[in-house]
Amino acid sequence: MAPLFDYKAFSPTGKSQHGLIEAENAKAARLKVKKQGLTVVEITEKSVTSQASKQPIAFLRGRVGARDMTMVTRQFASLIKANIPVVEALNALVEQTENSTLKVTLAQIRQDVNEGSSVAKAMAKHPKAFDNIYVNMIEAGESSGTLNLVLLKLADLKEAQLRLRGKIISGMTYPILMLCVSFSLLLGIFTFVIPKLTKIFESMHKPMPAMTQVLIFISGFIIDWWYLLLLALFITIWIFRTTISSPQGKPKWDRFKLSLPILGPLIRMIAITRFAGTMSTLLGSGVPILAAMNIAKNLVNSAPIAEAIKSARENITEGQSIADPLRRSGEFPPMVIHMIAIGEKTGELPEMLENITNTYEEQVNAKIVGMTSLLEPIMLIFMGVVVGFIVFSIFVPLLDLSNLNAKK
Repeated sequence: MAPLFDYKAFSPTGKSQHGLIEAENAKAARLKVKKQGLTVVEITEKSVTSQASKQPIAFLRGRVGARDMTMVTRQFASLIKANIPVVEALNALVEQTENSTLKVTLAQIRQDVNEGSSVAKAMAKHPKAFDNIYVNMIEAGESSGTLNLVLLKLADLKEAQLRLRGKIISGMTYPILMLCVSFSLLLGIFTFVIPKLTKIFESMHKPMPAMTQVLIFISGFIIDWWYLLLLALFITIWIFRTTISSPQGKPKWDRFKLSLPILGPLIRMIAITRFAGTMSTLLGSGVPILAAMNIAKNLVNSAPIAEAIKSARENITEGQSIADPLRRSGEFPPMVIHMIAIGEKTGELPEMLENITNTYEEQVNAKIVGMTSLLEPIMLIFMGVVVGFIVFSIFVPLLDLSNLNAKK
């Protein structure tokens, strides 16, 4: 398969143009561009590295949007389901994809697959576009001969993630906007208003209340050491992200999230919904239960729950049931265990898992709506406390000053 080339050229009217074109080599690419009536200025072979280097912001380099990934996954699934060979399907995706970074990535995957590599191994070379869960599911789909089913499940998962993200964003937009405005106002008060009032308070030559002294200290600290605060913030974020992404830190972080009073049950529900939905789809499509559980384990994105699924999978290889090790793990609610046990006994496990999925999806949506609706009053109360502290800290000394002037 031909590589991609990025060209810059001028039209006969002198208008600058640039784009991507497939060709065997740079010379052939230049000829193709010239046949379009363009004057070639520059032509370079594309790669993910060269594409990423053009991104001005470091953390955006090589990244692909979730919406683009969802669309490509759905298209890939449709092509494979239509019994189109993998290389031809990848070729169609390269031609249809508009995202330049994803186009180059798919072109390199197509080239690797055409040279004998598996799709999973080719995708694993591009972790910024295809994460571990995606690659593991593709690998399991290839090994079990159910790549089209896995791709459909991945597309459903990506679309569900987009819907979930959309609900969270729509619910969080107003609280975040209010938080940003409040923070800006507080920053203005601490950097401009408080220093001027401090001079007035000092002219009184009287001891100030403790809360006023705290307010003045915070104001002075922000003005004098703001760069240290920013540095400390960046270092803290970097250490936190590094820790929770490490093999030792991720399981601890996942377990901590599950133990949170309000967010924990929601995270557990989302993980169980992914597990049940994946198992229901794959088992209902004839995928072997061991392969289905391996895919589901990689999909839940929660180390404690994944460990429970792994233990259940090992039990199956020894001829035991799924429900017992899931019950012993303590990570799955009794209702889920009960329904899985009934499904195993009656031979209707896919149907029971589908019922679990439908039930938990409704509960997840209800919890998200409830959580986002609670954020606004919580933020109002918090801002009321902060503003009240500032107002009392300022007005108590001012009242003393007015009383002092009245006595005079």
